[in-house]
Order: sequence, then structure tokens, then C-alpha cells
Amino acid sequence: MNAASFYAKAPKHLVAVDCIIFGFDEGKLKLLIMQRKVAPMAGEWSLVGGFVQEDESTNEAAARVLEHTTGLDDIYMNQLHCYGDVNRDTGARVISVAYYALIRIKNHDKPLAREHGAHWLELHEIPELIFDHGKMIEDALAALRNNAQFHPIGFELLPEKFTLSQLRSLYEEIYQKTLDKRNFRKKILSLDVMEKLEEKDKTSSKKGAHLYRFDPERYEALKRKGLVFEI
Repeated sequence: MNAASFYAKAPKHLVAVDCIIFGFDEGKLKLLIMQRKVAPMAGEWSLVGGFVQEDESTNEAAARVLEHTTGLDDIYMNQLHCYGDVNRDTGARVISVAYYALIRIKNHDKPLAREHGAHWLELHEIPELIFDHGKMIEDALAALRNNAQFHPIGFELLPEKFTLSQLRSLYEEIYQKTLDKRNFRKKILSLDVMEKLEEKDKTSSKKGAHLYRFDPERYEALKRKGLVFEI
């Protein structure tokens, strides 16, 4: 059997990407979801996604979908899992490759997101989603918690300049538990991967809280010397 006939006889399936998009705003971890515009299940809540085109990889497809929805083209994203249950999509046989992404909410194109019917919701506000998208969110949260514990990916969700209180709130949202203020401060400062700025955030007090900035170059240099990032 030649190659042409071998591939011609093989079953054909659709391949999609679904994106679990995390953001952090007003002390809360949020997800960007949208109302599906096409049948089946038009009008129901869904993750942001789309089909992989013939001329692109799954990574490229996910990046395209993210930019199309948020207007951002430099987003942290990580491939999560492949979901291939036979009956997972009621419209056709569709295999989905899921990605989770971390964005700074204030940087994304809000009118563009609204144009696509996308909304930011806190974790406890997420309604029932179509297909297996709820399972994807569960898996993405588990992956986010695991990676945030050993890699400085949490900084992708914060503004460039942030307070230690904001950083602690972020990790409390990721882990869904309260962290001891003193121990967290001691631990994060001991890693020596942030630059303390002269600027202060005075929104909550006259004295103000010092702002910090993550230093990725210093982190990479320390990692080469054996630094283990763990929070």
C-alpha cells in the first residue's frame, strides 16, 4: 500500500484548541469565558477556542485564538492536555488540545473581548460549561497550582509593579487558602528575584507600601546557579 492510499483510508477527525485564560483583578483570580455563537449549544457558556487550520500547529492555533479574543500577541501559555473522548463534542468527532494562558487583565483589549461575547468571571461564578470544558478548567487549575509552586509564572498575572500584599493575594487565590503574611514575606524576599522600588502604593494607606518588580534576568542567573523557586 502506498502512502497516498494509506492516508486516504485513514479516518478523518477535526482538531480544535480550547484556551483556559486566567487573569487576576481586584484581588481575585478570574477566567475569561464566552457564550457560544454556533450550534450545537449556541448561547451556552464555553471556553475560548477554535479549529486548527491546515497550515498551523496547535501552538500557533492557540496563539491565534488568544490574540483574536484579547488583542495580545505575547501571552504566557502552556499546553495542558489532549481531550479525545469519542462523544465529547455533540456536533462532530472533535479532538481538542487545551492550553492555559496567563494574562494581565488591564492590558487586554476589552472592547474586542466584549465583541466576542467574552466575560471575566471569578472562579466561584463560573456557570456550567459545554462539553468537557468544566473538566479542562479543573485540570488547568491543578496545573497552574503545581507550576506556580515551583516556577515564577504568577508574575505573569500581576502588573509590572506590585506590592507584596498583591503578590500574596495572588498566591492565596491560586492555592485557594490563606497564607501567613510574615512567612510569605520572608520566603519570597529570600528568593531574591525581585527589585524593590522607591515608589510606593498609597491607595490603602498614607504611609504606603513599597512596590516591587520581578527581575527575570536575575531569576535566570540564580537558577543557573542552583536556585530552587518554591512558594
